[in-house]
Amino acid sequence: MSELKTQPTGKSADAFLAGVADDTRRTDAQTVCAMMARVTGCTPKMWGESLVGFGRYEYTYASGHSGAWFLTGLSPRARNLTVYIMPGFSQYADLMARLGKHKHSKSCLYITNLASIDTAVLEELVQRSVDGMRARYETSEKT
Repeated sequence: MSELKTQPTGKSADAFLAGVADDTRRTDAQTVCAMMARVTGCTPKMWGESLVGFGRYEYTYASGHSGAWFLTGLSPRARNLTVYIMPGFSQYADLMARLGKHKHSKSCLYITNLASIDTAVLEELVQRSVDGMRARYETSEKT
């Protein structure tokens, strides 16, 4: 099996976030990064060139393909801040209804800016998703 192209790197997550050009996106990303570090108890690690991940879980699909990915993470993109909620959102309908202005796909939450959402709800969403991942998968705090 081929490995995922996106792997942990030795680069500094703090330096990456400090280099985000847009002031609001940079501040929002640093705020969410600090919250994720607090919630997970993990140090932020760079995965590839633009993903900041926390912790690590091992998975194996029914096909036999296996790999590792972060428990939760973020990426400050040009149009929005992307927050990675690995279990997806179907079990968090109560939180999603209270979150505020956002969009999402399977495991990606797109936030234009933190001022448009309830950050306490975001923190609860991250906490519940990380708790669920830790209950379901073998996890580690190292990358």
